[in-house]
Amino acid sequence: MAEDGDKAASRWTDGRAPLDFARRLIACPSVTPDAGAALDAVEAALAPAGFAVLRPVFEEAGTAPVENLYARFGRGEPHLAFAGHVDVVPPGDEAAWRHDPFGAVVHDGVLYGRGAVDMKGGVAAFLAAALDFLAARGDGFRGSISFLITGDEEGPSINGTVKLMQWCAARGEHFDAALVGEPTCTAALGDTIKIGRRGSMSGTVIVRGTQGHVAYPERARNPVPALLALAPALIDPPLDAGNTHFAPSNLEIVSVDVGNPSWNVIPAEARLRFNVRYNDLWTRPALKAEIERRLAGAAAARGEPAPEIVFERGSGDVFLTAPGPLVSALGAAIEAVTGLSPALSTGGGTSDARFIKDYCPVVEFGPVGTSMHKVDECVPVAELDALAAIYRAFLDRFFPA
Repeated sequence: MAEDGDKAASRWTDGRAPLDFARRLIACPSVTPDAGAALDAVEAALAPAGFAVLRPVFEEAGTAPVENLYARFGRGEPHLAFAGHVDVVPPGDEAAWRHDPFGAVVHDGVLYGRGAVDMKGGVAAFLAAALDFLAARGDGFRGSISFLITGDEEGPSINGTVKLMQWCAARGEHFDAALVGEPTCTAALGDTIKIGRRGSMSGTVIVRGTQGHVAYPERARNPVPALLALAPALIDPPLDAGNTHFAPSNLEIVSVDVGNPSWNVIPAEARLRFNVRYNDLWTRPALKAEIERRLAGAAAARGEPAPEIVFERGSGDVFLTAPGPLVSALGAAIEAVTGLSPALSTGGGTSDARFIKDYCPVVEFGPVGTSMHKVDECVPVAELDALAAIYRAFLDRFFPA
């Protein structure tokens, strides 16, 4: 873990600064789903402080086994979970990086490395805040703090948080709230809290015809014009106009394919793939029914049968954590540290909060996300310190003395 001598002032000492934890985590090349070494670093930080640490491995046919971590301090209530992941996306061309993507280099007050933002930086800030809080409270702490850390967020998300939450429930673990440390801020630390996420649904529309020679169209039936005629029904009219907390749902056609390399062959089949990001005006069953209704109606207007529709395994339903005590406590902590009043957002992609929301209220707050998944992913050391300070202030509000 090389560095150039830059140091940032911090309230944390003796190896428990968020920078220290972040550098240890980044130095583990935990490309999904091989996160074991990074989980070792998390356990090494928590176990000496009295956390009971368990590391269940989950697997499923056709997928790689994934190691996860659950650590708990205390048995009382309320019970807060810090949730996140230590697996990262591949660095890509390492020669294109300014610094070794797993070198955890600090240069000009900035920490470089894969996962610095998404989301080893957030996990590091969790660790610094929780350990500082417990050291300050001592024997007077009567609640519970847990860490839910997976190695399968950047992968298929099959053997990670979704199974970890089921495993916890089977053990009788109850959570009152959860905070996910994904990068949520857009321009400055503290500008955005994610209080929900849109759902995501993908599907394929299949229209079958009869293959033949293009010079003899009467002997074939081309599925492409029929498919193209159905496409407008998917996007017009719009699905909805949105509401107070959510933007309008949007359906995007992402490909139209026939898999035909020839110029003189009418294809036997045409496929259209789409993805919908939908708000809480819809349920998954209702949205599926609406898509089927639109396509069946468009086909009937042409005197054709309804096309086949294959919906993919869902990547997460819509959810909203309505403004209340959890959101207020986090917002007050952010304002106390940064002076900003954060916007409450439900935009962006999906996260593992989509699995946690079935068990307790959950919000997301983490660093500025402009460099995540990019070459030279990085986070200012001062931002890491401020993020940990926010989490620390949030703990004081969530667990009033």
